[in-house]
Amino acid sequence: MSDSADTPTEESFEPTEPNTGEEFEPVQVFPDEETMDLRPGADSCTKCSTCDTNCPVAEVDDEFPGPKFQGPEQWRLKQTDDGDEFAVDDSIMDCSNCMRCDDACPSGVPLSQMHNEARGEYVDEQMSKLSTEYWRNRILANYRTSAWLASKVPRIANVAMNFGPARWVMEKTLGVTSEREFPAFATETFSEWWAAQGGAAGSRERAREARERRGEPLDADKKVAYFHGCYSEYNTPEVARALVRVYEHFGYEIVVPEQGCSGTPMFANGMLDDARRHAEVNVSSMADLVEEGYDAIASCTSCSLALRQEYPELFDIDGIEDVAENTFESIEYLRIHEDVRGALQDAEIGDELAEEFAYHAPCHARNQGLERQAVELFRDLDGVAVEDVGDSCSGISGTYGWKDEKYEKSMAIGEEMFDHMEDAESTTGMTECPTCSMQMEHGTGYDIRHPIELVAAALVE
Repeated sequence: MSDSADTPTEESFEPTEPNTGEEFEPVQVFPDEETMDLRPGADSCTKCSTCDTNCPVAEVDDEFPGPKFQGPEQWRLKQTDDGDEFAVDDSIMDCSNCMRCDDACPSGVPLSQMHNEARGEYVDEQMSKLSTEYWRNRILANYRTSAWLASKVPRIANVAMNFGPARWVMEKTLGVTSEREFPAFATETFSEWWAAQGGAAGSRERAREARERRGEPLDADKKVAYFHGCYSEYNTPEVARALVRVYEHFGYEIVVPEQGCSGTPMFANGMLDDARRHAEVNVSSMADLVEEGYDAIASCTSCSLALRQEYPELFDIDGIEDVAENTFESIEYLRIHEDVRGALQDAEIGDELAEEFAYHAPCHARNQGLERQAVELFRDLDGVAVEDVGDSCSGISGTYGWKDEKYEKSMAIGEEMFDHMEDAESTTGMTECPTCSMQMEHGTGYDIRHPIELVAAALVE
């Protein structure tokens, strides 16, 4: 195949559904009754085992039965002729929710939807609410709560959370591995910085100045609602600040609506009631803005995936389809609507950033068809090289790699990525996922940057 065939243009860039301009239709596998039955989706499974061969957990854990069993085979057993209920196998908690099985299945079986529902049922009906595992998982799944508390005294929290004896106690009492260092909490959250910049009113003024400079109509319909997520709020606000600068550079007015967690760590831990509470807040805020003509953008690929796929699969909330249809990952949205690659061709990067990057595509980016976007976007940026380090999973999968009993599996899954990064020319990594970033740094010692930071450095700073 020729080089031109391998090099898509900005005009030809087509992300995965649901954002292809067609009406979004979420997967419908439930009958209209109170008891959920996923057998219609299960019956699409041909037992080809492609999902199992693409499962990173099954690759390193011979005892894990794999996504085919966790999904369609369990659902086929859910109802029997004599009415007996089939208990969910406890191995469902070993699934990392990377969702690679969805991407691999040639028959369109809604595997991750089945896994999420099975985890929720297992936690609700079979897991002891007095167990250490349950409360450990609940704390990890509700990271936003602990991060909010830590953000009130970030310097004290940073010292306390990484104090050796404290980490040892957390491992022995809660099962949170002591092998990892907790990410630092920022001394200024993104919301605090955003308010200091004048919020939506300040953004509107800066965006109109940019449109005038770019020769665009001052009343151009360029407005986005930013779902920043927990990590950019409390740990890496520099990512959110870079996004604001880049979008305003292209003339976009930004609003930051009321929001909770995307629910991704809650899905992974079977805390579906918690996830629904946050989803109701997020959908309510975003749906009103979508109705006013805003598109929703997220700088974390797990957050965008939750809003555009997992929400409509798992919840029936008014406005959820409109939010899913109009949700985009931040770089994806720019590539669709702006000639950002052309702008980068005329840009240069200063000495403050590395010249070579080892890029890892998160699993949740692959689910959205975005696994090559950073490599494609920066290939013409003068003085910068971005090397794709392969299609392996990082292994951390959000909270999965923070659990003491899962830590070694997490590192075994990530070994291929670590090796590729070590073989790359760069000592700086790049990814859109904050927890993948943790794993990359933990396994290699590299500094990790988000692609939007590189765009900001090239075009704005």
